[in-house]
Amino acid sequence: MFGRPCGVLIALAVISAPAASQPIEFVYTKFDSKTCKHTKGRGEENYGSWLCAGLGNVPVRLSAVDQRMQVTFGNGKDDLASSQTFPGFNDVYEGTVEWLIEKTAGRARPFATILRWNVVTPTDRDKATGPSKASGSVLVVTRLGPGGVCHVGYVDAKANPDANQLARKLADETARTFKCGKDKRIVLGKVGDLDMPDLND
Repeated sequence: MFGRPCGVLIALAVISAPAASQPIEFVYTKFDSKTCKHTKGRGEENYGSWLCAGLGNVPVRLSAVDQRMQVTFGNGKDDLASSQTFPGFNDVYEGTVEWLIEKTAGRARPFATILRWNVVTPTDRDKATGPSKASGSVLVVTRLGPGGVCHVGYVDAKANPDANQLARKLADETARTFKCGKDKRIVLGKVGDLDMPDLND
């Protein structure tokens, strides 16, 4: 479908998505920054960047500054995702990426990802100093290029029992047409003890 995958392929599922009126494939890959190519950062609070295997020729790129992370996909140039994060400490040094794939003109194309982030909550801040003590969990929906790579929206994974379904709905209905830097990001479902990003940034 994409040639030889360079990530760890976990599963492949095909689910009919009514909003798109065509089947969408869901492919899962894992990454762990410990096994990724690391480039050291400059400065005390800059922890550098990591280039990790993703899906086919679309890598996963991580960066971390001041106990906050950024995740983007692809060439990592000129996209908003490489600078988007949460206001509180957070981490996603390892995880499972859910890739949403559609077929256009006979070609399979990943158009969005869903990734779980660990996020320090306001309650955590009273008893913890870093993301290792984070109790919050947020599913981040990211739009893929061409046309920009950026966060589309967020689902509080602990406040919503159907968080995975909500994230898929958000990705399927919004990611394809979302305009990075222009459209307001979306928080779908209930929000518990969390500080969400400024949706207008």
